[in-house]
Amino acid sequence: MRIQFTKMHASGNDFIIIDNRGGKVSGDVPDMARRLCRQHFSVGADGLILIEKSTSADFKWRFFNSDGSEVEMCGNGSRCAALFAYMKCIGGRRLSFETRAGIIRAEVKDSSVKVQLPPPKDYRPEMVINIGGKDCRASFINTGVPHVVYFVDDVDKIDVQKLGYETRFHEMFKPAGTNANFAQVAGSSDILLRTYERGVEAETFACGTGATASALVAGAAGYVKSPVRVKTRGGGELTVYFDWDGGSFGDVFLEGDAVFVYQGVIEEGALL
Repeated sequence: MRIQFTKMHASGNDFIIIDNRGGKVSGDVPDMARRLCRQHFSVGADGLILIEKSTSADFKWRFFNSDGSEVEMCGNGSRCAALFAYMKCIGGRRLSFETRAGIIRAEVKDSSVKVQLPPPKDYRPEMVINIGGKDCRASFINTGVPHVVYFVDDVDKIDVQKLGYETRFHEMFKPAGTNANFAQVAGSSDILLRTYERGVEAETFACGTGATASALVAGAAGYVKSPVRVKTRGGGELTVYFDWDGGSFGDVFLEGDAVFVYQGVIEEGALL
């Protein structure tokens, strides 16, 4: 079996994308995702995206983290999927696609992709998470997937792997777990951000839904105003647009780069 794939990244968050509208990929897809996403031993990526047929949008996607878990949404992955669909003539510059979080609408621009994210839910502006006997103040919001947001004075001094891991698997968020974000307000519309991603189980160069979550929480708290520029750990910049009426969020958009890296062919033996 030979399967053609495309490698793409958005702000350093990298993905393997496969056009599966013909149904060639089937069976144990989580195991395939784990094998293909292994760094050094295979293609290597933060996630696997399957592009499939849809009756209600230009296409449907299935998104798998590098640990094989299938999740509802990925902000950076959604921009790559939109650009891929445009490149392959699956959709035009303005397109929509199905996810487990709902229909996502996207616009492919000359140097960026802008996506409208599903309405956020489960917003909790203030909560206390006990980690290692210490009470840590945080916020929580679901921007397609769950996110905890901590505001810190200096993101460079945070042990993201340790605190992110303990937050991700904290009993408060069982059984699904959560992503953990560490945000530093750097101006009236600027945030510096580091994110520990559930499913990758490590800090990633960028997280689109995490950037969105952090910008929304910061906006609701009055720290920043829309549009918010979020500088990611990989050095890239994401822009988050939103409305906040004091009680709910509306018109949430995420904009940033999406980059074609290369195309290749997966041989059946590569999955062994």
